[in-house]
Amino acid sequence: MTLKDVAERVVRDHRFRFLLVGGINTAFGFLVFVLLDLTLGRALDNQGLKVLASVVTLLVAHAIASLLAFVLYRRFVFRVTGHALIDFVRFESVYAVPLAINVVVLPLVVALGVPRIVAQGCIIVVTTLFSYFGHRFFSFRRSDPAGAERDPLAEVFAHDQPASAASQEEST
Repeated sequence: MTLKDVAERVVRDHRFRFLLVGGINTAFGFLVFVLLDLTLGRALDNQGLKVLASVVTLLVAHAIASLLAFVLYRRFVFRVTGHALIDFVRFESVYAVPLAINVVVLPLVVALGVPRIVAQGCIIVVTTLFSYFGHRFFSFRRSDPAGAERDPLAEVFAHDQPASAASQEEST
């Protein structure tokens, strides 16, 4: 197996794309959370509203990061078209579970003395697996394979393969 074959398999694997996009989005979302914590969170902390600071910081960061995540997961990871509003509602319903857990756990952990940024970093690790399975099997699930777009990156690698080999690779 050549390096090109390995690269093609990696690019085609939605799990790799999920981890790549998820890593980018998690880093972006965490950066937004940190920036909000250092500004809005501290302002609320100074007002004596430490629990509210955790919840507001979390919800605003979630709203910003989840919009980016939806676009990236839909377009680059699961590669689906149509039903954007339905996909978004399903996407947010999957995100609602970890968000609800986060809204409860984050203030509790912060109240125990763990810095808000450290606590949020730990919570992200725990909620990632739930998000993957929820998005894979619910948010972007299509019963009709025609609802999924062709893979343009895989097509770049398949340009020198015989047509039967390329179509056989697509079915795996």
